Amino acid sequence: QIQLVESGGGLVQSGGSLRLSCAASGRTFSVYAIGWFRQAPGKERDFVGGINRRGDNTRYADSVKGRFTISRDDAKNTVYLQMNDLKPEDTAVYYCAAKWRIAEEDYEYDYWGQGTQVTVSS
Repeated sequence: QIQLVESGGGLVQSGGSLRLSCAASGRTFSVYAIGWFRQAPGKERDFVGGINRRGDNTRYADSVKGRFTISRDDAKNTVYLQMNDLKPEDTAVYYCAAKWRIAEEDYEYDYWGQGTQVTVSS
């Protein structure tokens, strides 16, 4: 078992930045890859990006490439999603999820956080 808690969401103007955190407790954090997903009202939950167990491989959705960066600090059992140049279309609830490898389909993940709201005003 691993428990995940997201934080860092909020309201930001277009062009601004936010850093989300995904803090883990429970089983050894370093054995898990972490994926970030987001869900806007009335839409499906979409893959944003992910980082592998070693932290040396990341993957991003085309919509966020060059703007979002994922990193991990295993000493703090935390994965970060740095979001720059935010746009109104980035508004969503953001979730982190854990699995042994990066996957782009949400149904593949075993553990989920409760989500954190990100709202980008124009």
